Amino acid sequence: MNSSHLMRRLARAMVLTLIAALFGHTARSQVLISLLFGDDLNTGKVEFGLEGGATFSTINGLNSAGPKSGFNLGFYFDIKLKHQWSLATGVMVKSPWGAKGLPTYSLGDAELDSVFHGGSVERRLNYFNVPIMAKYSFGRLFAMAGPQLSLGYKSYDVFSRDIEEEEDLTYRLENRSLYRPIEAGLCAAAGVRLYKGYGMNLLVRYYHGLTEIRKDPAGAMWTNRGWHLQVGIPIGVGKARARAATKEQGATSAP
Repeated sequence: MNSSHLMRRLARAMVLTLIAALFGHTARSQVLISLLFGDDLNTGKVEFGLEGGATFSTINGLNSAGPKSGFNLGFYFDIKLKHQWSLATGVMVKSPWGAKGLPTYSLGDAELDSVFHGGSVERRLNYFNVPIMAKYSFGRLFAMAGPQLSLGYKSYDVFSRDIEEEEDLTYRLENRSLYRPIEAGLCAAAGVRLYKGYGMNLLVRYYHGLTEIRKDPAGAMWTNRGWHLQVGIPIGVGKARARAATKEQGATSAP
């Protein structure tokens, strides 16, 4: 497969996954697309796979912001360069940012304000994250760092109040219009590959936002920050290895 054809497949896989995420059923759509393209994308020069795990985030600059946890899901590409270097990129399609434990504020409705008085707010911000990192491998260990761009597509506050001996009360307030669509920052990660070649890998990634996330900031600057604990699983490994073995055998048997 020549490089131009491979790059077209890379771009097509990323675009299809983003479209699938926009219209819902993120996890199932991503798995289906990965199965369709994994065999062709996993080559000696490119590793393609799914990655997912836990996210622990907060909003720096927001008073009383506590850490928020959630589940992340995406796909990755490792494009081999020279020696132990490679370019690590992809799209984290499900990426729950935000904070929890925030004090309630007025909803513009006296009855709702009374109901949730003394409760708390969880701020949920959803982005598509696209990291572009330089990666260096030390055998099975690796480290990577670089910039990340994020596209916001959903945000809302969840008001909640615990009621004794009754179900908790919750109220969801959509507020995407308050936040900027594009965010930028830096990310760094370190991990280990469990097996040689195309084996599963485990990694810890940290993200440090550099840009204000609000459209009309007031007071301290708000930026996203968080940790990801992830498992990466290459797709189509078996067939990729079989192709490589066949190619090597053909080269060996050639006169």
